[in-house]
Amino acid sequence: MTQAHILETAKTIALEAGELIKHGFESDKSIDLKSSTIDLVTNYDRAAEALIRQRLNSAFPDHLIVGEEEGADEGESPHVWYVDPIDGTTNFTHGVPFFCVSIAMYTNNKPAVGVIYDPIQQELFYGSAGDGAFVQSSSGTIKQLQTTNTATLNQALLGTGFPYDRATSDLDNLEQISRIVKQCRGLRRLGSAALDLAYVAAGRLDGYWEFKLNMYDVGAGILLVQEAGGVVCNIDGGTPFTPADVVHLVASGPELKDVLLNQL
Repeated sequence: MTQAHILETAKTIALEAGELIKHGFESDKSIDLKSSTIDLVTNYDRAAEALIRQRLNSAFPDHLIVGEEEGADEGESPHVWYVDPIDGTTNFTHGVPFFCVSIAMYTNNKPAVGVIYDPIQQELFYGSAGDGAFVQSSSGTIKQLQTTNTATLNQALLGTGFPYDRATSDLDNLEQISRIVKQCRGLRRLGSAALDLAYVAAGRLDGYWEFKLNMYDVGAGILLVQEAGGVVCNIDGGTPFTPADVVHLVASGPELKDVLLNQL
């Protein structure tokens, strides 16, 4: 099975799941708490993940799946899918139209295929290892993604986020934000790690960082940024990421990487 076929299958599944969560966005929702009052899950998170799992299992029965809501499959396979059915659930539950479906396949712990679909803007971000990254708009227009060559913070528009345990953890990102916000052109907290990374890949953000992410949050976005010419690393500058990682992630165009790491 070719990488191109796997990518097309992932795109089709993301679009189908996106239609489901778009319907949910416009409907009544059942909301439950997970680890805290700010860690939410809805019936549409669960339904979308169930749909994605069913489609992936049917298409790729020998692959494993790691999903935000149902956890990791047991067994071994070189091919692992990382699935976040709604990245940006808090936005989704509060009526903020900024969330997405994120689906990625890794082979031997390396990114192979990534798809991020924003069902409100109807933007489909996708890419595969060695073949570049692209975005398809609601009109069907396809554009290749390219990170920026911004090299200084005072010209950079950056994105970030906060960990779910920010009320109890010393690693709450407040120190880093207070330092960087005084130096950069602008700082955005948009509420979806996957879309933040897609925006870095598209050159809409010059860089992005966030602590305590999981691979299902960022698996697809990592591939998109790398295929768009950008750099993704951990907070200490190291790579690669593995399924066991809790990721303290930094992503940017290549010229901004060291500048951003030095401040973080």
